Amino acid sequence: MLRLFWFLGYKCGIIALFLLLAYPAKASEFRQVREKREIPRISEIERIFKSADFLVQSPAPTNPPSQEGNQVGVVPVTGVKANPTDKGVEVILQTSVGEKLQITNRSQGNNFIADIPGAQLRLPSGDAFTFRSQKPITGITEITVTNLDANTIRVTVTGEEGLPVVELFDSDEGLIFGLTPTGTAVQTQPEEPVSETPQEEPSAQQDEPIELVVTGEQDGYRVPNTNTATRTDTPLRDIPQSIQVIPQQVLRDQRADVNSALLNSPSVRDAAPSNFDALRIQVRGFFSAPALDGIVSRVGGGVGANIGNDLTGIERIDVLLGPTSILFGSSSPGGTVNFVTKQPLRDPYYFVEATVGSFDFYRGEVDFSGPLDDDKKVLYRLNASYRDQGFFTEFSRTRNLVIAPVISFTLGENTNLSIDGTYKNLSLDNGNLGLPAVGTILPNPNGQIPRDRITNEGNLNTIQGRIGYKLEHKFSENWSVSNTFRYDSVDYTFNLTFPEGLTPDSRSQRRRNFNSSDLYDQYSMLTNVVGKFSTGSIQHQLLVGFDLGRYDSAFISTTRAAEPIDLFNPVYGLPIGAITSRTDISGTLYELGILVQDQITFADNLKLLVGGRFDTFTQTDRDFLAGTETSQSGNAFSPRVGIVYQPIPPVSLYANYTKSFQPAIGRAFDGSVFQPTRGTQYEVGVKTDINDRLSTTLALYDITQSNVLTSDPANLGFSVQTGEINSQGIELSLTGEILPGWNIFASYAYNDTRISNDNNPNLVGNRVQRTSPNNASLWTTYEFQQGNLQGLGLGLGLFYVGDRAGDNANSFTVPGYLTTDAAIFYKREQFRAAINIKNLFNVDYFEGVFSRDRVFYGAPFTIQGTISWEF
Repeated sequence: MLRLFWFLGYKCGIIALFLLLAYPAKASEFRQVREKREIPRISEIERIFKSADFLVQSPAPTNPPSQEGNQVGVVPVTGVKANPTDKGVEVILQTSVGEKLQITNRSQGNNFIADIPGAQLRLPSGDAFTFRSQKPITGITEITVTNLDANTIRVTVTGEEGLPVVELFDSDEGLIFGLTPTGTAVQTQPEEPVSETPQEEPSAQQDEPIELVVTGEQDGYRVPNTNTATRTDTPLRDIPQSIQVIPQQVLRDQRADVNSALLNSPSVRDAAPSNFDALRIQVRGFFSAPALDGIVSRVGGGVGANIGNDLTGIERIDVLLGPTSILFGSSSPGGTVNFVTKQPLRDPYYFVEATVGSFDFYRGEVDFSGPLDDDKKVLYRLNASYRDQGFFTEFSRTRNLVIAPVISFTLGENTNLSIDGTYKNLSLDNGNLGLPAVGTILPNPNGQIPRDRITNEGNLNTIQGRIGYKLEHKFSENWSVSNTFRYDSVDYTFNLTFPEGLTPDSRSQRRRNFNSSDLYDQYSMLTNVVGKFSTGSIQHQLLVGFDLGRYDSAFISTTRAAEPIDLFNPVYGLPIGAITSRTDISGTLYELGILVQDQITFADNLKLLVGGRFDTFTQTDRDFLAGTETSQSGNAFSPRVGIVYQPIPPVSLYANYTKSFQPAIGRAFDGSVFQPTRGTQYEVGVKTDINDRLSTTLALYDITQSNVLTSDPANLGFSVQTGEINSQGIELSLTGEILPGWNIFASYAYNDTRISNDNNPNLVGNRVQRTSPNNASLWTTYEFQQGNLQGLGLGLGLFYVGDRAGDNANSFTVPGYLTTDAAIFYKREQFRAAINIKNLFNVDYFEGVFSRDRVFYGAPFTIQGTISWEF
């Protein structure tokens, strides 16, 4: 039956695609185009400033204006231009409904500040962006246009010697700010009122933008909005959940890869070493499969979300803390790490980067984007990189090619289609599979095993392919539908020599050779209908979602005996022994999920998030060598309730209750089918916007995972579902800009994850493997804003990981560590050069642990140099 649902849903999605393509978009009523720009009278608009003595202190509302209790739709500003004029410069906020915009302005020193409520900077793709122009003309230091919150745009103009003169114009292109430096204004118009002098049209030669920086997300350390946590674009301050967003600028300043980027979120631990081919993530103490653009990767336990350590084509990383089954279906109770991809830009953008570093590190990357037609209805983006990298471990080397194209189409006024794909080809020679705890963490009578020692002989090759589309259609200002389909494929082939314990003299490591081929395929389809309506004075944003998924896996492996290797005097190239076992299995999983969610606004300062999701799944496993086939079905309901109260606009108090599930495949001794494991969380917290560029979050949580499989004491080799794990903790984060040019991204997490119930009494009360009670991170940069050092920046990072449990028996402890990173960079116009140093003081530490036989040293002092250009 579930297969029938999946098949019908897939066909309905394809039919819906063609219907929406054929559906004629309803044309909106366009206002009459004015023959030339008109300058409104002073009495009709906000006053034009010629002196810093005039100050209007009207705070911008945090919500768009309303009429008769119904919230007016937010006006999208789809682009920002800066054009020179004979007086100075004009900034154009591009929108077809500029007459609806209302301005609330004020001055502060040399800064002209205008807040525009009921508006947002949004690319046609729906992504937020920031405009920034530094020193566009003499007399003006900087112009910025940014989203202050979910309903307000802020325009800031900084004069060099005084407050600039600002004129407002209205045209068919949008709302225009005419800017004139103070000195220029006095020279050109000493007596005549500016408001009575029409502005001349700029000449054709003046139509080129002066200096424009537009990115797919807000440019900075603080990201105010996300659509990952609710499937709707919602301010973080309005979401009753702890969410940490690692933005593009942090990734760029740190020259981060996936492994180092996740150190910025102390509640997340990647147990895999930095040169591993895939992630092994724990969030709040629980293993978690990562997601990409809101779709959890079932492929290979999550490896399909990101093969390799590159962040090519990734705009930011959203860390959703706490159960997320209402969004993703089967998922970890601890949370989900979601990678968000870069989207096409309306204006041409070209980025080229080259990096060289320690241990023969070479990497090149390009990022190209822009329109493919004059009307900017067809946009593209192409991200690609190639990395050839050695490691501190001997004989290890990785080569990784990534190509990630995206193309988007504006099919009508209300319909958009984007198609994206990814190709990755990774090869790893003699990858680090770990060293025994005895001789690394624990004493060994033969001495300390060298940090660069490799016991694995072999290679791994991985090819990952991904292709999909997203179709969006707006029926009206309040109702829309989206349909997303994606196909993921990962093909693994490897011949590796895995460690299997020490010999009695603790000098050599036993090994076993695996020659394997894995193939994973995942088909995912998500359909969302979103509607806004009101019941009296109460506002609703309703989401109805319908998710379908299919996941296929095939695993063929041959295991052979391998000669032990001397850890202190290794001899490589010894012959492989006889075959000890073979494996030939496959599996198919069908999933169906239906979710309903309502974001309810009782008042501007009181919001409720309530929703539920029903999932059903069927899994079939086949063992071709044994000639057996088994099937198992199950279902689960995952509710979520959260409330946000804002006693004052910058402060949000929240609380939530939510549940999650994960299938537990198998049967007990009596033949009964295992029920899904369940996660239940209670969380409270506070989010504070210290100002418009700096925010902090404090969260306290309690998570219990039940129905955990544990050994059946009465029947050897079988399991029962009586296990339980409890996770409690506190999280604190601070992100944003402290002062102009001084950014910070800091977090602390206390996490106590323990086995609260198990049939083995010796395990009850123990810390869960790899978990650490205390973790913290601090990354801060300062960039000189003026003077001879303008463009020069310095960065400092401190990353602390506390003691970790080496195994569930807590038989050994992985010691904690503190590493220091540093950066120095210089930016001038389109050029940027940087030097990044990791483990500045060459600290000896252990990065991760898989078992008592597989402990991973951390990398020593590492330096990388990068140069890049933006055009």
